[in-house]
Amino acid sequence: MNTLHVDLGPDWRGGQSQALLLINGLRDRGHAAELIAPKSSPLAERARADAIRVHGIGRSAIRLRTAYEIARLLARESFDVVHCHEAHGLTAAWLAGAHRHTVLIASRRVAFPVSSSRLGAARYRSADRIAAVSQFVRERMIDSGLGEDSVEVVYDGVPTGQLPTAEERLAARISWEIGKEPLIGCVGYLVPEKGQELLIRALPLIRAQYPDCRLLLAGDGPCHGHLQRLSTSLGVGHVVLFAGFVNDVTRVYQALDVFAFPSFAEPLGSSLLAAMSHGLPAVGLRSGAVPEIVEHGQNGLLARTAEPEALAAALVCALRDRAPGSRLGAAARQTVEERFSAAQMVENTIALYTGARAGRQSGA
Repeated sequence: MNTLHVDLGPDWRGGQSQALLLINGLRDRGHAAELIAPKSSPLAERARADAIRVHGIGRSAIRLRTAYEIARLLARESFDVVHCHEAHGLTAAWLAGAHRHTVLIASRRVAFPVSSSRLGAARYRSADRIAAVSQFVRERMIDSGLGEDSVEVVYDGVPTGQLPTAEERLAARISWEIGKEPLIGCVGYLVPEKGQELLIRALPLIRAQYPDCRLLLAGDGPCHGHLQRLSTSLGVGHVVLFAGFVNDVTRVYQALDVFAFPSFAEPLGSSLLAAMSHGLPAVGLRSGAVPEIVEHGQNGLLARTAEPEALAAALVCALRDRAPGSRLGAAARQTVEERFSAAQMVENTIALYTGARAGRQSGA
C-alpha cells in the first residue's frame, strides 16, 4: 500500500510517537509511507532522520496550506490510504476532499465528544474508518453520533526491546543524581488533566513511610510553575526533580523504581505502556482507559479514588514490590508483549486499512 500520513501537532507527544512508529513499521513491511507535518516540528525532524519523505508545512494558515498540499499530492500521486493522526489534519484532508479520492482514516486519541458543529461532525463522518485509541474513546465517539461500524479500536503500541540491565539502571540513576533512595516517576505533559498535582500532594504521605523517597517528573507544559510552587509549599520541593522535556525518555524509565500515572479520564496512556514495557510496577487511577491496561493486583495497581490518600496508599504498595524482576513489573512487561507491542499496533492498523479498502470497494 501507498500511504500518506498527516499530523499537524507542533509538539512531541504520544500521538506523534505513535505516528512515527506506525510509519516506520509500515515501511519495514514493504509499504510506502509519506508524512505531512509542520516543517520544524519534532515529528518532521525525527521522520527526516529516519529517511521518511516529509512534506513540510509552514505555521501560517496551516490547515488551508495542508489542504492544498493534500489536494496537490492526490492529483499528482496515487495513495491507497490517507491517515490523519489528529483533528486538525483531518480537517485539512476533509477540506481537500481526500474522502472522495481514496480511503480516509482518522485517528482519535482524545475522549471528549466530537463537536456538534457542521465541521466537527462532517470531517469524522467523511472518514472510512475511525481508529479509536481505546474502547473508552470508541464509546465516546459512538455517543457523539458516529456509527458503530465505522469506529474500531487500535491500541497504541510500544517497542519491546531488552529489559534494562543492572548497569544501565545504575547509569541512569547516576545521570539523575539518584542513589539508593526509592524513586517514583511520571512522564507526561504538565497540564491539569494529567494529574501531576495529585501526585505531588500524595508525596508527603508516601514519605511518611519512605522518608527518602523522591519524585521525578519528566515533561513540560503550562503547569510547570504551579507545580513547582506547590511542591515547595508542601515541603517536598527539594525531593521533586522537574526534568522538563527529555529527548531520550528511556533513561527516565531505566532510573525509576515505580511509575505513577495519575491521569484523569485518560484516553489510553502511551507513557504508561512504555513504563510497563520496562518492567516497572505501575500505579494508575480507576478512570478512562487505564483499567483496559492495568488489572489491579495482577500487572499493576489502581488507586481506589482520585484522592492523595488513595494514590499514596497504592504507590506505597508498589514500592514494596519495586525490585527488578518483581511480580508486578514482570506481569506488566508480559501484558505489553501480549497486547500492546508496536508490532501489534502496526499489524492492527494494516488490518484496519485493509478492511476500509474492502468496504469502499464493496460500497459498504
